[in-house]
Amino acid sequence: MNGRDMGKKSRWRPVRMSRVAVAAPEERIREVLALVGDAGCVEFEGDLDVDGYAGEAVLRDGVAVLPGWMPEPAVDALARRLAPLGGAVVPLPHPRGVEAPSLLRAGGLRGSINPLVETYGAVPYADVDPAPPAMAAYVLMFGMMFGDAGHGLLLLAVAGLLFTGRLPRFRKAWPFAAGAGLTSVAFGLLYGEFFGPTGVVPVLWLEPLAEPIPLLLAAIGVGAVLLGGSYLLGSVNRWREGGWPLALYARSGIAGAAAFLGLGLMAGGWYAGLGWLLAGGVVVAVAGFGLAFAGFLAEGGGVTQALMELFDAIVSLGSNVASFARLAAFGLTHAAIGAIVWQGTTGLWPSAGAALVFLLGNAIAFALEGLVVAIQALRLEYYELFSRVFQTEGRPFRPWHVPLEGSTCPSGSGEESSPSPPPPSSSPSRS
Repeated sequence: MNGRDMGKKSRWRPVRMSRVAVAAPEERIREVLALVGDAGCVEFEGDLDVDGYAGEAVLRDGVAVLPGWMPEPAVDALARRLAPLGGAVVPLPHPRGVEAPSLLRAGGLRGSINPLVETYGAVPYADVDPAPPAMAAYVLMFGMMFGDAGHGLLLLAVAGLLFTGRLPRFRKAWPFAAGAGLTSVAFGLLYGEFFGPTGVVPVLWLEPLAEPIPLLLAAIGVGAVLLGGSYLLGSVNRWREGGWPLALYARSGIAGAAAFLGLGLMAGGWYAGLGWLLAGGVVVAVAGFGLAFAGFLAEGGGVTQALMELFDAIVSLGSNVASFARLAAFGLTHAAIGAIVWQGTTGLWPSAGAALVFLLGNAIAFALEGLVVAIQALRLEYYELFSRVFQTEGRPFRPWHVPLEGSTCPSGSGEESSPSPPPPSSSPSRS
């Protein structure tokens, strides 16, 4: 595997961490630690100041050493910064049985979507970074529930406003507004909705209020695909966390994925009247539940507890798929509100009240439905998808950052901002 392939592979996991030791002559350790604190790219144990960490350093042959964690891409830059003071960054072996802290990739679009994952919890260091697929799933679900081309264009306008930085507090939310706007426009065109059923755009797929059953089946189908993706990521994570036994027997691993696939094949075979597909689904589902049962037994709870866990797993699969019916339910609600506003508008036309009803009704629908749909998409993301992707929570990387007086040096905790060495004549202050 060449370097480019390894680089692409590493982008699907948190930033690689290095176990390092910050070393310096005993008489310069405080000055070196002041520079480390200014860089903000090393995590030490505890929560101390410069003098406190200097006192914790191990002294040997006139050299003071303090271990910690830092992002691998920032090691060389920090070493160059410490060199004028006689400091060094020494790589150490990764301690066996100790999990490295986790840091998602920062900067640009990738950094803006990280809060979607970090709000749920810290990604374990061994796991796949799910931020990009999680973002795609979120905006897809949002658009299906908020399908109106006119409202989608308003969301795109909001995204543009956020991107310009005129609302700096919310600037990082612009990718969510932009993605939600694009998918809302797309589903609005599919539904023939443009500020309601105004007839401005044609119906490219179906009218929600006229064909609720096909919309409901489509919503469940979308949910099944998303759940399948979460099982795939979950299986990869279980393998990275505990090897093939955990990946094979875990409820959120291959066992759960096989049970879910088998039930899907059974449903498809029954609906299509294909006996061979139904029989194949039974075999796959039984195999999946058998593996899951073996995994529950291995946890040491006994046969009774394993049976209860298995029953819960079976019931949960059905409820998890059915939960995605809300994609259709809230899409129908949005369409119904749009239809009511449009009927009120046409009923009052050509009086001035028609314009007032149209503007006020769409403003209320946009604000209220937008908030409700955003929460529902987040709920599906966390409870139905992330519950399979994650089995444990990682430890977030918390670098020690104590800026020097007058320093303008950016934090070096991410890949895009690495610490740069100060002028050799500088005299760092002590925190």
